[in-house]
Amino acid sequence: MRPLFLAVTLALLAFGSARAVVGGGDISFEPKGAGKAVFSHDAHVVAAKLRCQDCHARLYLDTKRSQHATMKRMQQGRSCGACHDGKRAFGVDACDRCHR
Repeated sequence: MRPLFLAVTLALLAFGSARAVVGGGDISFEPKGAGKAVFSHDAHVVAAKLRCQDCHARLYLDTKRSQHATMKRMQQGRSCGACHDGKRAFGVDACDRCHR
């Protein structure tokens, strides 16, 4: 009985830990001529209640296949600018929101 209880408890703990890992953490970018920019998965997934597929597969594929995010692309409504247009989310002209 005790080994079964231990196995079930460990399985529940592992499942709970896997579910607790939401997002993907922070991603930092160090663009030339600007302060470090930080993207927070938690701010988007937890606070804004976005799903992974809201951005991935539509805007960002993965680190190897996604186009590099630039301010020019964002201002054209691509990359972060697809949502950060000043209507749906703060605009890309709010520099201090991403660049620290």
